[in-house]
This record gives sequence, C-alpha cells and structure tokens, in this order.
Amino acid sequence: MESIITTAGRTNISMIQTAKEIASLLKISYVERNKKSVEKIQQEHQANVMVVGKERLEYFPYGSLTPFFFHPNSAAFRMKRLIKGDKDPFLLATELSKGDKFLDTTAGLCSDSLIAAYAIGDTGIVNALEKDRIIAYMVQQGLKKYNTDFSILQHTMRQISIFHDDALNFLKRAEDNSYDVVYMDPMFEEEIIESTNFQSLRDIGVHGGLSNEWVEQATRVARKRVVLKAHFRSPMFESFGFKQITRPTSKFHFGVIEK
Repeated sequence: MESIITTAGRTNISMIQTAKEIASLLKISYVERNKKSVEKIQQEHQANVMVVGKERLEYFPYGSLTPFFFHPNSAAFRMKRLIKGDKDPFLLATELSKGDKFLDTTAGLCSDSLIAAYAIGDTGIVNALEKDRIIAYMVQQGLKKYNTDFSILQHTMRQISIFHDDALNFLKRAEDNSYDVVYMDPMFEEEIIESTNFQSLRDIGVHGGLSNEWVEQATRVARKRVVLKAHFRSPMFESFGFKQITRPTSKFHFGVIEK
C-alpha cells in the first residue's frame, strides 16, 4: 500500500520542511495536514500515514490509529540488568565477545542489536537489516537522534548501522565467514504482543518466514554461529537444524547452529 507523509496537528515551518525533505528522500507524497485527523487522511488517500512531530516520527498503518515509532523498548532495562551483573538469554545464545561482528537479519526495533552492541563494545560492528524502507528509515533516524539520560544505551544506539535490504539478498552478497554471528528473529510467526508499539510494527512490517536458503546462506556467512529466536512451540528449530535452548519460563526460545 502507498505511504504518504504529513505533519503533526500543531505544525510549524520546520516540521513542514522536514516532512518535505523526507518525502523527497523516500519518494513518497507530502500532504498538508489542514487540521484533518490521521484517520481522515488515511481514508482520503487510501494510504499509510507518516507524521512528523516535534519530538519524533510516527507511522500509522492504514486502518490503524496506533502509531509505530522508534523506542529502545526492552533494551533499556535489559542493559541495566547486564550492568548489575545479570545474564541475558540472548547473549548466552549468541556468545558474543568484544570486537565481534554481528549481523541482525531482522532488525525491527533493534532491541537485540542494542544488546549486541553493548556486548561487543566500540571495536565491534553491528549491522542490522530491515526490508521495509520506511521502517528502516525511522529506526535509522531513531538510533541517531533518540536522547536519553542512560548514556550507555545512547552510545550503543549510535554504534548500529541499519541497511534497507532483503536478508537473503544481503547474505548472498556477503563473503564467507564475514560475520561472527548471524541472527534471525522472524517475529511474525506466532502472535505474542510485547507492547502496542510492537503491534504497530507487526501491522506494517514485511512478513516472511524462514527458508532453507536463508539458513544455508546465514551458515555460510557466520564464522562462529547462527542464532534463531522463535516461539517455544515453533517447528523452525527442528526443521532447519537448530539446537533449541529451552527456557522454561519464556515463550521465546533460542536455537543455535554451531560452525
């Protein structure tokens, strides 16, 4: 479906200019707000609506008034727990070390990529892929501009590079053993609501299941291991040869293919 961009209800010249610049960059249409509701604009243009506000960008999928916007989500309290010395299941599964190179093939809001960036430090590299160009842009901007008093979290945000690309196509172009860990989280397989913002991402994200070729390419590109995150009942662990790591109190499990 087509997407368009407008400004917040109480707009100003700066917002309008920003909206027009984004429209040009993303090759979408700019529409004047004219005091219309988001719902009215959706209906008039039969389109998803991106809104430039004073503090952030919001994206309303057609038919929904719940916006998607960038936020570090669970990464903030996970990182605070790590600082206190607690273990994180994602890091136990990935076994990331300082200086590692990490590829997230399903970026979403980058919650796991943020934890990866914290684990590998300034000498490591975190690249994250997002197939939907508008989500990719919004997350990229969020990682660059989101401000928080939690300085360590803000620092890790700036370490992540977002690429608007299809995971399989990116993997096919990558060299053998070019990343230490390749990660995949096909989160649309079974509905688990973590937050309203996550639901918005589910509504507009590019849905796609795992494939043999995806796993084969990820295994070729990974130097240490390939890690899958999925619902504990998922058949993907067995179907694609992942060793499932059981987490008795969690709906999400991790699976690992060792190199």
